[in-house]
Amino acid sequence: MRIQAVIDRFEGNKAVLLVGDDEEQVVWPRHILPIGAKEGDILCIDLQVDSEATAIAKTEAESLLKQILEKNQEA
Repeated sequence: MRIQAVIDRFEGNKAVLLVGDDEEQVVWPRHILPIGAKEGDILCIDLQVDSEATAIAKTEAESLLKQILEKNQEA
């Protein structure tokens, strides 16, 4: 999915973006923006699910939960 956002303003090390047709405000870390980005610039943002990273995180969470449950059963 591709969405557009306009840089509305900067507040210190944060940027306030107006996202989508409804112009929802999103606070974004300024250092993540492209170099030279300024107020009024329109950004294109591609969103996609990282299935591999999601699966790894799920496996790690399940493993951690299993370890905690096993320790609780031993106590």
